[in-house]
Amino acid sequence: MALGAAVLWGTTGTAQALLPGISSPYWIGFLRIALAAAFFVVFNLLNRKRSARLMLVEPSARRMVLLAGGCIATYNLAFFAGVKATGVAVGTVVAIGSGPLCAGVLQAIFLKRSQSVMWWTGTLLGVAGGVTMVAARGTTHPEIDVLGLSLCLAAGLAYSAYTLLTKRLVQMESPAAITMWSFVVAGAIALPAATALSEPLSLSIDGWGVILYLGLVATGISYLLFGHALQYISGSTGVTLALAEPLTAFLLAVLVVGERPTIYAYGGLAMAILGLLIVMRSELQFQYKPAVVA
Repeated sequence: MALGAAVLWGTTGTAQALLPGISSPYWIGFLRIALAAAFFVVFNLLNRKRSARLMLVEPSARRMVLLAGGCIATYNLAFFAGVKATGVAVGTVVAIGSGPLCAGVLQAIFLKRSQSVMWWTGTLLGVAGGVTMVAARGTTHPEIDVLGLSLCLAAGLAYSAYTLLTKRLVQMESPAAITMWSFVVAGAIALPAATALSEPLSLSIDGWGVILYLGLVATGISYLLFGHALQYISGSTGVTLALAEPLTAFLLAVLVVGERPTIYAYGGLAMAILGLLIVMRSELQFQYKPAVVA
């Protein structure tokens, strides 16, 4: 499920490249969040989940949900701003590549659980493979933008923090309910931010089809899969498996866009896949007993 979520996330770059007539990437971030929140509201209603119970009864869980929503909003806004400054290739690999490292450190500090040597080996190999793929493809932004890189690192930190928070929350409430509340909070933050940082929303009729895909499929369904996956795997492993996102983007660039990568890019692809396999092997050494919430 975690790999499936990452594959869906990996389609967002190609989808956004096909998106016509939108005024600002910040609005893309907000619309994705808003549609995903609506998706989870409908999903919970159809499944008759008592999704308000946790928010009303558990103050500590309420704080964690608010933090998780803030992390989602921060990730979207920081990521799009960072990518705008550094370029898609560099921005993506910094944000996604830094996530597993941040998650491993955060988990060791706050959850008092350090990962195995095998996990770190697979994670570092996967990150190195992602960097190699990007370096081999080149970039149109040769100058280092310190602010842009900082924003991408902030996005990676926010994503890893969201995952670790959600890992704790899904042991207390259904993943769909937790994700719904997180995205509602994120939307409340992202809307004023997009309004302040961008011109008024301008989107063509043709663009709404792509936006619906981004919000309902690449965000709604993917985060539903990811939330359920966190019942069975550690948060840091969930973040590392998200490295399948740039792998998917790489394959789409070859198969759909028609790019012709170098042999070094394919070498990076092989390294990243091997790293993911090692992380999965490390994760399978542990047995998780999820708390299934009605």
